Amino acid sequence: MKLPHPLTGQLFESPVPPGTGWPEDPAAPRTPVAHNAADVVALAGDLPVTETLAELDARVSVCRACDRLVEWREDVALSKRKSFADQPYWGRPIAGWGSSSPRVLIAGLAPAAHGGNRTGRVFTGDRSGDWLFASLHRVGLASQPTSTHAGDGLHLLGARMMAAVRCAPPANKPTPEERDTCSPWFHAELRLVLPSTRVIVCLGKFGFDVLLNALAAVGGEIPRPRPKFGHAVEYVVPGPYGEVVVLGCFHPSQQNTFTGKLTEPMLDAVFTRARTLAGL
Repeated sequence: MKLPHPLTGQLFESPVPPGTGWPEDPAAPRTPVAHNAADVVALAGDLPVTETLAELDARVSVCRACDRLVEWREDVALSKRKSFADQPYWGRPIAGWGSSSPRVLIAGLAPAAHGGNRTGRVFTGDRSGDWLFASLHRVGLASQPTSTHAGDGLHLLGARMMAAVRCAPPANKPTPEERDTCSPWFHAELRLVLPSTRVIVCLGKFGFDVLLNALAAVGGEIPRPRPKFGHAVEYVVPGPYGEVVVLGCFHPSQQNTFTGKLTEPMLDAVFTRARTLAGL
């Protein structure tokens, strides 16, 4: 059954077929699809010379390499949360989003089942996103304080977001195999944006660990002993594109924000530091 998009009113199926008009959909009906880990390696490494980042985003957004994640994200898109029962769900992987030449990169774990998996944009449509985008706006890295849905007019300012795992996982816990299957997408995107990136903010330990592994895979010199995650920790990682500063940040999950482990001033301080280091 098709339902109206909450912003445009256009009717969509859940999950949304590629190239049917969903706001900010990077894919077309003929975008090549990865059906297994070997396909991900091939499609992440076989990009055209022109419009490379756009093509990578398109290929990420139609990936079907992990059977468990595909089944979960699509089941959620069909069953929906009661409060969103009148909306279509994106129900596909979430591509990176923001500037194609960022100074600040924000790396997290994975989309939320009723957040990005519903809206089609990473970190959008749930309480964690509410905290994140409000902070980014306060420090001057986002054009508005809210992120409700792809196509809502929001722009990041000198920043880009990407997730270690591109599909919403059950219980927010991807398996090591799913993480590794998705890693070629992450590595390919990192290679494309590192030339401009000066600072990488990692939301949570999982994103921090995956980011360090990815930096090493693309030629970064990870400090020894290996950096440990913590809020506001700061490490310099030299590499082929010069030095990049990696900042740790507690994830703005409800568990952290409700308990006071992460406060608005703490979150703002990390992004203010990132903005300063990036020269924005």
